[in-house]
Amino acid sequence: MSHTTIRAIHVEPLNIPLLEPFAIATGSVDAARNVLITLTLHDGSVGYGECAPFPPSTGESQETALAAAQGCVALLVGRDATQWRTLSRLVHSVYYSQSTVCAGIEMALLDALTHSYGMPLYVFFGGAGRSVETDISIPLVAPEHAKLLARAIVARGVTSIKVKVGSDDLYDDVERVEAIREAAPGLGLTLDANQGYTPSRALLCLEALNDRGIRPLMLEQPVHKDDYDGLRYISQHTTVPIFADESASSPAAVARLITMQAVSGINIKLMKSGFLDAMDIAAICRASGTQLMIGAMIESRLAISAAAHLAAGSGGFLYIDLDTPMLLAEDPFTGGFIQNGGTYDVSAVKSGLGIERT
Repeated sequence: MSHTTIRAIHVEPLNIPLLEPFAIATGSVDAARNVLITLTLHDGSVGYGECAPFPPSTGESQETALAAAQGCVALLVGRDATQWRTLSRLVHSVYYSQSTVCAGIEMALLDALTHSYGMPLYVFFGGAGRSVETDISIPLVAPEHAKLLARAIVARGVTSIKVKVGSDDLYDDVERVEAIREAAPGLGLTLDANQGYTPSRALLCLEALNDRGIRPLMLEQPVHKDDYDGLRYISQHTTVPIFADESASSPAAVARLITMQAVSGINIKLMKSGFLDAMDIAAICRASGTQLMIGAMIESRLAISAAAHLAAGSGGFLYIDLDTPMLLAEDPFTGGFIQNGGTYDVSAVKSGLGIERT
């Protein structure tokens, strides 16, 4: 038996309250209702994985994720973690509709394996960089509340804000963005509609903002995830870069979007694609000159650390949206990165993700 043989896998709920409800165009949440996977190798190395299901985005719930993750135990115990790509394909083939579980299993495998190797995860991914700088998101709130949140973001030393739009009231969206610009005049602004617009409404929003002297750095997923033609239409009628998130569900989907010239950039989320597909998507984007972003669901320090290690280690990510640990009321983990303002520094990690349970 190899020292990297998987000895045990433990699955449990991971519930963390938010500081305040977080609303986007597809729904509102008041807590992270996730799943924690603890994977132990024969040599005692432990790896942690997190699944962050969000029904409107992934079609999963905490209940389905718990069941699927538990089903992975029999698939993987006794297998060698060094074959993590083969094991990842196996999990994806059986639980292909449970993308967050596939991501959580991959995360636990890679964390345990790089602990066993004595190697930080960001070095495993290439060691291109040692830090990333995240934005902070402001949800669908009233303009006055958005203004207060923006001032707090400025006070934290964060240099960019992602504004949620895509509500039923276009005027409210524009007012929210304008209020944030007033409160944080020096910060970069990106917009995320979470599929909430039609192509014409997205263009109306950008036009109304332009009339107020506001040009966002980019607009993310303005239309329904299946509306590739709508993404292309918006891209053809604005100079604001359009990014795909929910539409970028696989390497094949990303290749199609790029071939269609539908978008300027892609938001990779580990909970949506898992690690293997994320690496393939990043390669497609680099080869085609398509801009890269990394984002997250409602995730704890654990999964955010994994995304930070991937982005820092592989390099080339223009936008970083990994702020969700700052939205949580408590932190069940330590390590993973050292935070200064919006910067996550992973250079102090000695092996794996560097995450410990509190």
